[in-house]
Amino acid sequence: MKTFKLFSLDVLEDNQSVEVPLEDGLALNKEDEHNTWLLEAYTHLDLYDFFNKIYSENREIIVEAKITKRENAPAYFQTKICSLLKFEQHISVLLEGHLRRNRSDYSELLLENLLQKGLEGQALLAEFKEKMKSKPKLKVKN
Repeated sequence: MKTFKLFSLDVLEDNQSVEVPLEDGLALNKEDEHNTWLLEAYTHLDLYDFFNKIYSENREIIVEAKITKRENAPAYFQTKICSLLKFEQHISVLLEGHLRRNRSDYSELLLENLLQKGLEGQALLAEFKEKMKSKPKLKVKN
C-alpha cells in the first residue's frame, strides 16, 4: 500500500464541479488485484448534507484529485462514499474507487476541450501549452 497527500478534491456531477476545501486529506493506493484507491477528505461541516445525500443514495461519483502537490496533473476516480463521519466543525469523507484510465489523461481532455471551443492552428497550440502549465479544472463526461 502506498500513501500520498491529497492536495485537492473536486466532485464532478451534472457538468458541475464542487470544490471540496480540504483541511487535510490522504490518498491510498491499496495496490490490490482490483487497483483500488481510498481517498479521505477532512473538510468543512457545511458539506455534510451534500455528501450525506450522495451516501444515502449509494451513488457513484467521479472525483478529480490532485495528489502530493498543486503542479501534478489531476487524476479522476470513479468512487463511492464508504464512510461519512461528522465532528464538531468538520467531516471526514472516505471514498473508495478506481482510477478512470479510459478518460483520465489530462492532455487528451484538455485538447478535446480546446477543440470544442473552436481553437485551431497556432492559437490551439499556444492555448494548449499555457493550459498544460496552469492545469485548470476540466469537465469530465460520465
